[in-house]
Amino acid sequence: MDFTSQDIAVIDQALRIAMRSQTSESKVHPFYEVLSKLQAKADMAMSRPYAHASSIPDGVRYDYDDSSDLL
Repeated sequence: MDFTSQDIAVIDQALRIAMRSQTSESKVHPFYEVLSKLQAKADMAMSRPYAHASSIPDGVRYDYDDSSDLL
């Protein structure tokens, strides 16, 4: 499943809110583990080259962003 940077930010914020609402360390730990994994995956995704657009062997990149609904 691919997440956008906005998706990751929302999930990050939700996990942090959930962690703050817990009173015991044992209940915070699962949220912290998921947050750590999320941050690691986000860091890896940011360090990868742009992979959303497909590349055709002729050297031209085609981005399938359908913005026709904005007209």
